[in-house]
Amino acid sequence: MLVLSRRPHDAIMIGHDIVVTVLSVTRDHVRIGIQAPPNVEVQREEVYVAIQEQNRLSASPTVGALEGLAAVVTANSEMSKSTASESTADQPSGHEGDRKD
Repeated sequence: MLVLSRRPHDAIMIGHDIVVTVLSVTRDHVRIGIQAPPNVEVQREEVYVAIQEQNRLSASPTVGALEGLAAVVTANSEMSKSTASESTADQPSGHEGDRKD
């Protein structure tokens, strides 16, 4: 880790296109400004960690979620079979009205 001492309005360069400027220093706060290109994400550490945790949770399915998904799929499959058999039972066979006497 590089440790620097800077005064208000002093800046440091990161690479060729990121500038970190000390805006003000009070007793227990340092305000900094960061100039970076639009394609560079700049996040506070706690926000970055929270985003990474949410991404990790979203990407790894839990056993409970898989069981819930399996139950929904099974219920939908059973419902489809039930609906299909009811609709074919309600329809005439097609032979009863065809007979001519």
